[in-house]
Amino acid sequence: MAESLTWASTRTTSRPSSKKSSRSNKSHNSSPSEQTPLLSQETPHHSDDESVRDSPRSPATSALLRNITGTTPSSKKRLRRWPSFVALLLLCIAVILIMALGFFVPETVEEYATQAVAFEPTSLSIDSFTDNGVRARVQGDFYMDASKVHKKSVRDIGRFGTWLAKEVESEKSNVEVYMPEYGNAVLGTAVVPAIKVNIRNGHKTHLDFLTDLEPGSKDAIRRVARDWMEGRISSLSVRGKATVPLKSGIFNLGKQTIEQTLVFKGDDVPELPAYSIGKVNIHEVNIPGADNGVAADVSVKISNDYPLDFLVPSMSFSILVDNCLPSDPYISVADATTADIHVQPKTDITLNVTGIVRQLPESLTAVCPDSTNSPLDMFINDYIHGEDTTIYVKGSDSPHEGTPPWITELISGITIPVPFSGHTFGHLIRNFSLTDVNFHLPDPFAEPDTPEAQPKISAKIDVLVALPEEMNFPVDVDRVKANANVFYNDRKLGELNLNKWQKANSTRIEGHGDEPPTLEVQSIIKKVPLEITDQDVFTEVLEALLLGSSPVFLAIKAEVDVEMATTLGAFPVRRIPAEGIVPVKPIGKGDGSDKGGFPSVKLKVGELEIVDTTKTSITLQAKVNFTNPTKYTATIPFFDIEMLANDTVLGHGIVKNATVVPGFNENMVVTAVWDPFTSSGENGTLIGRELLSQYISGYNATITVKTHSKSVPAQPALGRALEKFAVTMPMPKLGGHKKPGGGDGDDGDRDGDDGPTKFIQDTTMHLLTSTALFHLLSPLRTTTIYLTSLNATAYYESHPAGHILYNLPFAVPPGLSESPRLPVDWNLGSVGYDAVRKALGGTLKLDAFAEAGVRIGMWREEVWVRTKGVGARVRL
Repeated sequence: MAESLTWASTRTTSRPSSKKSSRSNKSHNSSPSEQTPLLSQETPHHSDDESVRDSPRSPATSALLRNITGTTPSSKKRLRRWPSFVALLLLCIAVILIMALGFFVPETVEEYATQAVAFEPTSLSIDSFTDNGVRARVQGDFYMDASKVHKKSVRDIGRFGTWLAKEVESEKSNVEVYMPEYGNAVLGTAVVPAIKVNIRNGHKTHLDFLTDLEPGSKDAIRRVARDWMEGRISSLSVRGKATVPLKSGIFNLGKQTIEQTLVFKGDDVPELPAYSIGKVNIHEVNIPGADNGVAADVSVKISNDYPLDFLVPSMSFSILVDNCLPSDPYISVADATTADIHVQPKTDITLNVTGIVRQLPESLTAVCPDSTNSPLDMFINDYIHGEDTTIYVKGSDSPHEGTPPWITELISGITIPVPFSGHTFGHLIRNFSLTDVNFHLPDPFAEPDTPEAQPKISAKIDVLVALPEEMNFPVDVDRVKANANVFYNDRKLGELNLNKWQKANSTRIEGHGDEPPTLEVQSIIKKVPLEITDQDVFTEVLEALLLGSSPVFLAIKAEVDVEMATTLGAFPVRRIPAEGIVPVKPIGKGDGSDKGGFPSVKLKVGELEIVDTTKTSITLQAKVNFTNPTKYTATIPFFDIEMLANDTVLGHGIVKNATVVPGFNENMVVTAVWDPFTSSGENGTLIGRELLSQYISGYNATITVKTHSKSVPAQPALGRALEKFAVTMPMPKLGGHKKPGGGDGDDGDRDGDDGPTKFIQDTTMHLLTSTALFHLLSPLRTTTIYLTSLNATAYYESHPAGHILYNLPFAVPPGLSESPRLPVDWNLGSVGYDAVRKALGGTLKLDAFAEAGVRIGMWREEVWVRTKGVGARVRL
């Protein structure tokens, strides 16, 4: 443009000046007048030019000289000569200015034109699509703005030159646009028609013309598009070049080569327009000649800040997602088509897209190398956790009806990354609960800190899934698995690892009103490990269960994997967030101190039976009845508890292969090992002997049971956590025989239904032989007890009556038996003996205190026995 303006100024001013000069140099012979003398007169004139000096002057010449020199005496004639003088002077000045502007300051005029030119587009529309490009209509205002020129000298010269030229007109020309940074590849060409513009400062020329645009190198365009969309373009140079025939007025300025380079940097580089996704509808669709597929109707709103007006024909695209690795090719998941779009100037665009998924490619659902997730897992995981992900829109290489082939060829190589905002599904799973819970203690032979050493849970999982309103196609859940964290009072208790697929079934429940439809999913899990991660929290939970009176609420926060069966086949959806609350009913009420136990458990120990002995131990079996107040079942392969008295361990109680069900549990077999010496040494032996003596004598003997670090060998922490919940309970009665006569006692003399049956039923004393015969009721059903020694004294109202010292062992078989006749050393003359003698032929009540040696199998012990109110028959 600058060169055009320069040439316009030069040629416009130079041609008229040449004409004026030729006319001024022409000689003109005027007709003679009456005043012209017939003979010429010589006029003195000094000149270096001899030809001029010697040539005679005509009357006209003489008159012109007189007019210029002002030698005429008439003032009227002087006024008539001045216009010619002024015209000649202006002509000379114009010639000088044209020479200066055209030959001496072209760079100045070019600089002015470059800085002052301005074009304000008002509309750019596509009139029609052609086989090779588009026909565009360009509308806008062209003008020169001198205020944009920085240098005053350039501004002044440029304004003057364009004032002289006034207008410039170009003929039809071709414009080529190059990209220097991409090997000068041709971006496109345009055919520009003849244009005429006013180049004077501030004069606007409204332009309205059609131009044919053709794309250049399609590979280069794709490269630029990829770099732009991937954010690799921080600056971009575009060079335009055209050879334009120009003229100004009647002056032909010739062909001018015009080049202009524009550099876009920073904010000048355009960005992808903002967009928002409106309503999404995913539904089943029939595909002719194939199985059913899934269609997604998406409404997208795109901002448009440009004065563009054109109709975009319907086009086809492929929708792709990331593969396992960034270097892997994208995975095509759907085909999308758009309807015709009318783009209006500076008006947001509403784009309706329909995508159809015919089937899920195997590469989408296959697990990635060195991973547990597939590309589909990674995409859905990011989406449902609210993280942004990316989908890719690629132009389809299959031509669409009505779309020019060159558009299909161009867009088929362009892939547009589209940020896809995630959507959190905090309420996707509305309920997550466990029912029919069964707790399993670890295998006693499992290695600590292994999955086999963890307590396990079997239960029914109930999940209520709220289906998104966009999802309008049938779906079923076939399998589930999950990793769940268990919390108590917002503190993590442990982890429930459902890392293996479990079979499931689902039922769709239609919504009502504003409520969306839901999917109820049920699955039965078996022996899932529960890893306790915080022993302090676990202790708090046990304390609340054992000592509290209110339900304990355990919160479960899980990530659930589901395998969905859809029209497209079965595929997993992983890491769906889920939360739920599991209430657990407390086992006891109060602080556990009442009667040394938990009233709600209602623990009762039935008959004991000795099954084994050693020199220091007796192994017994007991049948236990109790109530499980919870709704949970527990499976116990092995559990060991300590038996204590006065904080001294006297033995162990062991439960093996037991199942605890909700409600009443009857005849659970518990094995007890009585071994004070092995457990606590000599001190344990002394305390054990004292406890047995009290128990045999009918005292209210109690024993304490509690867990320890080896209660569950594979889980020491579990036993330690339960240590503080020791239970003190009465020692169970031995045997459980009925007393002779078929009743529960005789003579009203019984210690109560729950009291121990008396070992000595009654005795018969013979005064003449000084012997006594005892009827004994063994507390054992299958084992014989041996009394190895006896040192006993009988009392009547605290007065000694007689003494027995017997060192020969005798047997006490199960059931009712008689002892040998034991020698009695009477306390003759004593109050006690007199009472016995007076009861001859009758009975009386005696008290007794004895120290006895006892042997059961290999086990031996020395005990004391204190008995009151033994019925004694006195005979001669």
